[in-house]
Amino acid sequence: MIGTALLAIGLVLIIEGLVYALAPSLVEQLLEALRQLPEGQRRTLGLISIAGGVALVWMAKALGA
Repeated sequence: MIGTALLAIGLVLIIEGLVYALAPSLVEQLLEALRQLPEGQRRTLGLISIAGGVALVWMAKALGA
């Protein structure tokens, strides 16, 4: 379980690092777009992201990862 959590955190850091390294101006544009969204929509987006992440982890575990 701890190994899976460390793997997940490591993968997130790799993906985010790549985005910041390869397209820093795109990150700034994305953050500005997020600032324009009302708080309720940002909260909904966060909850959808959590649900998607849980679903992906569940599927990976079901496939034996």
